[in-house]
Amino acid sequence: MDENTDPEIAVQLTRIGVEVVTVRDLQLLGDSDLNHLKRATEMGYVLCTHDSDFLKMHSEDNNHAGIAFGQHYESTIGGWVKALRKLYDTKSAEDVIGQVEFLSVK
Repeated sequence: MDENTDPEIAVQLTRIGVEVVTVRDLQLLGDSDLNHLKRATEMGYVLCTHDSDFLKMHSEDNNHAGIAFGQHYESTIGGWVKALRKLYDTKSAEDVIGQVEFLSVK
């Protein structure tokens, strides 16, 4: 998970059995978005974010493990957890390689 997402989302996802690694866990707060995306790809993780900079990076190069993108405006922690759990339950890691998955996170 990107550093701008609420850490409680990761806590709740972990509680329901979804494997999550956050930038905070890696102690890499303040690193560049490009490095976050590269690292997630190297680790084989879909990067979860609401930062539109990642959409721009995707449009320039879709060589990544996937991006789960949700709008931050008027979203709730529960909305994020529900949307990410749905993605986790319905798509394999291979399904999202090089893709942006737009989440409904209300």
